[in-house]
Amino acid sequence: MGRQLQQRQNATAFEQCTKSATMTQSVPLDETIEELTHIWQDLLGMEFIAPDQNYFDLGGDSPLAVQLFARIESRFQVKLPLATLFEAPTIVELAQILRREMAPSGWSSIVPIQPKGLRPRFFCVHPHGGNVLIYRDLSRHLGADQPFYGLQSRGLDGSCPPLSRIEDMAALYVKDMQSVQPHGPYFLGGFCMGGTVAYEMAQQLLAAGEEIALLAFVDTLNWGGSSLPSLWEKSLHTSERLRFHISNFLSLDTTAKKEFFREKVKALRTRIPVWRTMLLGKLFKNSGLGTSETRVLGQIWKSNFQACLDYFPQPYPGVVTDIRPAKQFRSYKKPELKWDQLARSGQVVVVLPVNPAGMLVEPFVKHLAIALQKSIDGAMQNLENKSASKLAQTSNALNDRGKEVPVDLGLH
Repeated sequence: MGRQLQQRQNATAFEQCTKSATMTQSVPLDETIEELTHIWQDLLGMEFIAPDQNYFDLGGDSPLAVQLFARIESRFQVKLPLATLFEAPTIVELAQILRREMAPSGWSSIVPIQPKGLRPRFFCVHPHGGNVLIYRDLSRHLGADQPFYGLQSRGLDGSCPPLSRIEDMAALYVKDMQSVQPHGPYFLGGFCMGGTVAYEMAQQLLAAGEEIALLAFVDTLNWGGSSLPSLWEKSLHTSERLRFHISNFLSLDTTAKKEFFREKVKALRTRIPVWRTMLLGKLFKNSGLGTSETRVLGQIWKSNFQACLDYFPQPYPGVVTDIRPAKQFRSYKKPELKWDQLARSGQVVVVLPVNPAGMLVEPFVKHLAIALQKSIDGAMQNLENKSASKLAQTSNALNDRGKEVPVDLGLH
């Protein structure tokens, strides 16, 4: 009886997959697609996957993507960045990219997470980890009409070392961003370190005569000139982070608690190999320890963290939107870490009803999406007001120029 039920379930799953593939297009099976299908089936725990089914719709996520791309590199000897999943979320699309072998000359930091929509494009810079898969849920909550582009670290594909200066990162990201949008007004932002890079991008764009409509920080602090944390500070930070995670967990209902716990376990599985590789590298000074993927991620994390410490931001002539969690780590409360003294035109502070450990994860990310959408709306309104004001000034000037001025000739 149990075997018959399992056979019926497998037959149903096969029928659904076959139907899905037939509805979109007839996909010719080749060795690349077959190999990718085997890898997906193994990692996702599914017996049947159609070549045109979406990775995320099948339950795939960022932590599992690390394993997926490690397997792809091992099998095909081609190293791809995780953000490739935004461009190619299906097996058939991923196979096309693999066939191109993704030469280093084709690398771009720009990732079209959600390129469609009539609203202004929002460009969001990566955090310390260098990846932008973390922004997928945020983009989804912003809606189908909000174009959302991520900017990922150079070196994620392993073809070159990561950049070590915020100024160099900003210059590269501006160049790649302008391949999508040549001129402003620009809407920029980033989580954690991403806000720091966006700040420097805004400075460089203003120096080039471009307009910045929005510069949004998400839990971003000014670490310029700070020293590396001591062992005690790291221990205190870890304990506080654990308390924030527990607080987030306890605030949820039963169903949400299960999902939250599952997501955190997946994330931990991905981070532990990276941390282990970084630790072993420090202890034994051996760059060959760990897998290729974890070595690359560890190098990028370390390089990005040091770049933030070495960056000394200059005063910014515009307004900064600072989106913060309701509570903060003790070490983050120092006045010198804030941006209010650098934002010459003022700072808009938005406090979210979440802890710092949950701003970008479900179900808390919706609060960030609402705040960011309001900030974009406000910036759009400011642009309209500025445009209307300029139009009125131009109209008044033309009217004054065209007025007839009575001249008294003294004939009366």
